[in-house]
Amino acid sequence: MKHFIASTAPQATILIRLMVGGIFLSEGIQKFLYPDQLGAGRFLKIGIPSPEVMGPFVGCMECLCGILILLGLLTRLATVPMLATMFVAIVSTKGPILVGHGFLGFPLQPLPRYGFLSLIHEARTDLCMILGLLFLLIAGAGNFSIDHFLSRSHQSK
Repeated sequence: MKHFIASTAPQATILIRLMVGGIFLSEGIQKFLYPDQLGAGRFLKIGIPSPEVMGPFVGCMECLCGILILLGLLTRLATVPMLATMFVAIVSTKGPILVGHGFLGFPLQPLPRYGFLSLIHEARTDLCMILGLLFLLIAGAGNFSIDHFLSRSHQSK
């Protein structure tokens, strides 16, 4: 467990945690505040199966993992379900943009153009979140985190 929470990441890692954790927490809360636009209703529109279950489930996971990332508690573990969420988001909403038609049962949203450049434009936030999550998965939570405190406690024993 010590190796899983230990981190040699620079102190500035807290900035990545604040961005990634804060955005996931905010998005999770909004899935409950605005379920028709951002929760189950959006999941129905983009073709996610069982949207009435998946909307609240993803909202709960985003809130929980967002809080864990913000606190720097079990940070590496918290990145894994969020990476899975981001993968589904890319495939379901950006896959159709890349190919210019429905993709794997997910509908194409109306845009002025399609293809690789349009995909990159539409996925810019998603890509930043994925890179932030991958950084935290590799580097850990950094010095200003509960993980760091716990790993130091294990070292002194």
